[in-house]
Amino acid sequence: MTYIKDKTILVTGGTGSYGKKFTKKVLELGVKKVIIFSRDELKQYEMRQEFKNDSRLRFFIGDVRDVDRLHRAFDGVDIVIHAAAMKHVDACEYNPFEAVKTNINGAQNIIEAAIDRGVEKVIALSTDKACAPVNLYGATKL
Repeated sequence: MTYIKDKTILVTGGTGSYGKKFTKKVLELGVKKVIIFSRDELKQYEMRQEFKNDSRLRFFIGDVRDVDRLHRAFDGVDIVIHAAAMKHVDACEYNPFEAVKTNINGAQNIIEAAIDRGVEKVIALSTDKACAPVNLYGATKL
């Protein structure tokens, strides 16, 4: 896959299960740099150890709710993979405004920061629960 060979890719929610698998694959394919953007410093530390301090990996503490932090993180980024979200139905139902701030406002922040920073491509992940939502989580991902 020569398309990503000289690209810098940023993964929001990059310490999650998808982010780790995606990072492993693109590093194997020879990507220039991968930036892991997440709120969890412990998971970033563990991921750094797991990937044996690969020099192509960068770790950026931040939250998709913070558009200023996204602007800083997106500087020089070619591709954004947006995997950050509140994903647990129970947590979303119990904390509906937090789910909206993360899953809806956070997605809008990603788009705005990507436009402002000239990001070439944004790929956003969602789930099958979003096609015909019956709960708040599905509605925030719709």
